[in-house]
Amino acid sequence: MAEPSRALDPQGQDVGLPQPYLLFLGDTVEPGYAKTAFGLCDWAPDRCIGELALPGATVSTGIPRLSCREAYAKGARALLIGVATPGGAIPHHWISALLDALKAGLDIVSGMHARLNDIPQLAATAEMLGRRLIDVRVPPARIPIATGRKRCGKRLLTVGTDCALGKKYAALSIARGLEGRGADVTFRATGQTGIMIAGSGIPIDAVVSDFIAGAAEMLTPDAPPDHIDVIEGQGSLFHPAYAAVSLGLLHGSQPDMFVACHEPGRTHVLGYSGFQLPSIEELILQTVVLGKLTNPDIRCVGVSLNTSGMNVEAAQRLIAAESDRLGLPVADPVRGGPAFERLLDRCQG
Repeated sequence: MAEPSRALDPQGQDVGLPQPYLLFLGDTVEPGYAKTAFGLCDWAPDRCIGELALPGATVSTGIPRLSCREAYAKGARALLIGVATPGGAIPHHWISALLDALKAGLDIVSGMHARLNDIPQLAATAEMLGRRLIDVRVPPARIPIATGRKRCGKRLLTVGTDCALGKKYAALSIARGLEGRGADVTFRATGQTGIMIAGSGIPIDAVVSDFIAGAAEMLTPDAPPDHIDVIEGQGSLFHPAYAAVSLGLLHGSQPDMFVACHEPGRTHVLGYSGFQLPSIEELILQTVVLGKLTNPDIRCVGVSLNTSGMNVEAAQRLIAAESDRLGLPVADPVRGGPAFERLLDRCQG
């Protein structure tokens, strides 16, 4: 998972990402929108030199706050946009900071839907200074339409009651845990942060809807019978905007197993206060019903709880209580421990 990530330049050529990074947090006040920055700090800390935030930002990854010039002097070679905005747009009031990065000697790496080279000021300045503008959220060309054909190998998908609550962390933790047990396993990234961490993948939410299931099939090809693809989930089947992405990924990945992910205490969809989160039981039922279209044998093997907002004792009590209530292994994969080992037992099939 420490290989350089892959991205595409404006001509569609595969390029390596310039590292290390100065993480750009914009003026973000919602930690859930900074999941790219947090993901890189947690899973690739050696690539993160510092962070840059605009006035008004209240989110921090905890690494040093640096200016673009300070970061370049310390070895940073790219400003990486570490936050997401609704719809993946790059706000106009960010442009000045991005221009400063180019002038300080940094390339810019983005996982947003908006293309860096489509912003005239950035494109002109980058060309003048010889800097690179690199977009990670670009799907490969010629994605096929899904066939629905059952493929060899095992597949595990993380699904969630909402966005930004731990599907990526759960998948990375499970893949690493199974690898530590000697299993033949591959983490399959489906979002920009996962791709930056793993070095490859397909940004599923940037794929035209008719081809999402095909992209998932492409990402998880035939494999030996004992091989396990651990697939990073996206969105939620209950999300008013992103459910289509989740459904296409579910159908195309044809998971034999899935892990249901939830954040205790979250009651409404992030950014959509009018929509209540489903229960874990509703998530499991809906995933099985919809997943049976392409894999009649789909089953839930456990639950991942994001207990980062709880102390150790409270988290352990909740994990034990939920396991008893649901009759499934329940764990916080980031905390690890015996509960997580029991979840890994089920993930091995």
